[in-house]
Amino acid sequence: MSTFKAPKGTYDLIPPVSVKYLAVREAISAPLRNSGYGYIETPGFEDVGLFARGVGESTDIVTKEMYAFETKGGDQLALRPEGTASVLRAALEASLHKQGNLPVKLWYSGSYYRYERPQKGRYRHFSQVGAEAIGAEDPALDAELIILADQAYRSLGLRNFRILLNSLGDKECRPVYREALQGFLRGLDLDEETVRRAEINPLRVLDDKRADVQKQLVGAPVLRDYLCDACKAYHEEVRALITAAGVAFEDDEKLVRGLDYYTRTTFEFVHDGLGSQSAVGGGGRYDGLSEMIGGPALPSVGWALGVDRTVLALEAEGVELDIPAATSVFAVALGEAKPAVFALVTELRRAGVAADLSYGGKGLKGAMKDANRSGARFAVVAGDRDLAEGVVQLKDMESGEQAAVALADVVAEVRARLA
Repeated sequence: MSTFKAPKGTYDLIPPVSVKYLAVREAISAPLRNSGYGYIETPGFEDVGLFARGVGESTDIVTKEMYAFETKGGDQLALRPEGTASVLRAALEASLHKQGNLPVKLWYSGSYYRYERPQKGRYRHFSQVGAEAIGAEDPALDAELIILADQAYRSLGLRNFRILLNSLGDKECRPVYREALQGFLRGLDLDEETVRRAEINPLRVLDDKRADVQKQLVGAPVLRDYLCDACKAYHEEVRALITAAGVAFEDDEKLVRGLDYYTRTTFEFVHDGLGSQSAVGGGGRYDGLSEMIGGPALPSVGWALGVDRTVLALEAEGVELDIPAATSVFAVALGEAKPAVFALVTELRRAGVAADLSYGGKGLKGAMKDANRSGARFAVVAGDRDLAEGVVQLKDMESGEQAAVALADVVAEVRARLA
């Protein structure tokens, strides 16, 4: 046994489970790559101020969950707790918004870190795939991202998820609602921390999951009643575009999500088979975030989908992903045949055929067990006599049929059968 273990609240991805995570990342990113989104990768840590200013000083993420530290050089850094602020920072630093092609459409995949009480579906290290459309205020972008996320989930075989949708208004109408909500909250019996949060960002109180708080929120002012005409029209266009695409959603007037930068459109993907950690992804419009972190006005929208929770959702629905075997050909060398068989395996790989080899000098029985475990469609077996005759034995692992094939023809024969 190793002396060391993975830190509390984290996990290792190892075969064969890890292949599910790769398949989920591929499925989520595929619609994005097909819709003009380019790949971006940012550092695993950033200036702590980026998240304090962007995500919000009143959020649990910043006040309780962020891993912040001081470097030997005195820099105040934090492991990234989410992706949007980092991606926007990188886009601004590289002046992508000045290249004359707005919106800048980017997608990313990576690990994120929050100090939380570990439980199933909530880890201190987790994986997300995200997408951001930066620099354009257009309901079609909001609708596009929601539709692409829906497409990704359905391509995986998920069906029992729901899309919750709301509008949080903008800088014109939200202050009026904020004042009305604060007036309502001041009349409630709330703990000191929640009272403080209500004064900084009262919408965050609506996101409180505690039953005693939710009970008191009955009758709270509803943001929908305070939306200005422009926000109402914007939201109705988003709803109409999603509906026209055949994507079902539910209006949720209490949906605010856990980050301060959202404006107007906000949405969440939930799966009822996951218990309390039902959110598998979400996002929204964040028109003021660029200015919050020192950039120009760049209205933007994006989302992040949790890879970990998507895998749990697949398991909850009993969905088995159609993942091809990692190995198509497994080679077994007997006697002095290993150099020639090794050269054949190399040739197969260069021809695009997934191939592996039995290592460690095992006998035929042990090597064929390895071939079975590999999931390979074909086994190539060769001994001294086979090579003297210029052939190898090609065995179909599904049918059990075996035939001698000229060594020079193996690559073409295998490729033809796999096709």
